[in-house]
Amino acid sequence: MKKNIIEEENIYHSLKFKIPVESDCYQESSDFVILQISKILDERKKCNDNKIILNTNLKLGLPLENINKIAGPMIEAWACEVFAGVRDNDFNEYNLINVEAQERLGMADIILQFKKNDKVITGNVDVKATANDIPNSGKSPNITSYSRIRTAYISDPDFIFIILSLKHKVYVSRNNITKLMDGIMEIVDHNAYDLKYLGDEDISYNPALGTGQIQVKDIHYVSRKIRTTWEMCQLLDMKYLHSSKRNIDDFISEARKNKWIKE
Repeated sequence: MKKNIIEEENIYHSLKFKIPVESDCYQESSDFVILQISKILDERKKCNDNKIILNTNLKLGLPLENINKIAGPMIEAWACEVFAGVRDNDFNEYNLINVEAQERLGMADIILQFKKNDKVITGNVDVKATANDIPNSGKSPNITSYSRIRTAYISDPDFIFIILSLKHKVYVSRNNITKLMDGIMEIVDHNAYDLKYLGDEDISYNPALGTGQIQVKDIHYVSRKIRTTWEMCQLLDMKYLHSSKRNIDDFISEARKNKWIKE
């Protein structure tokens, strides 16, 4: 049974937490990763290399009203190829030294590693595709499970988790060689955010699926709030506790299982 929320919060604050402490250069590193990602994608758009062309034998082209169902995996693969192409140039101006595509159910889609001075900075990137011409398409995406991201911040207080929003439009064009209609996905805009620095109200909790999913309320309009890793953990915990389907007993069970508290 759900206890009074004030009572639950009092119990919460009485627990002996493992408190993560990030390095002094965390914000600088996070901003650096986001800047490099943005520069790479800006260059792709400038070079007109921001399109995915789908050749089919459909004479009328792709069913545009349902294209958003396949756009996500296609755009994620495109992004990975873009970053891998940069990495393959040993002298690339972005200092990108490693790119790793992750398994489908992994927390991140792509892991990027940049070298800055003598330090290697790792960014865990979650790619989200949204349609430019479909209202509310991908507006409130699931990001990752509550327990998974909470544990990641405890395991590595400098864990950088980037949400990469890629906005696309889809249209058809007749192929002069095949005389069939090609479907074209064009990436028209992009934004990258550090999950840890999203505003309090931009982050929501959906209790469905396992321990629940962390979501962004509106990926197109977010605010920025600088906070520590421990403050982020506390924010996530409050989102969890304030859900009508979770209580302090559920939280303590998760905390013990994932070793968030000292016992």
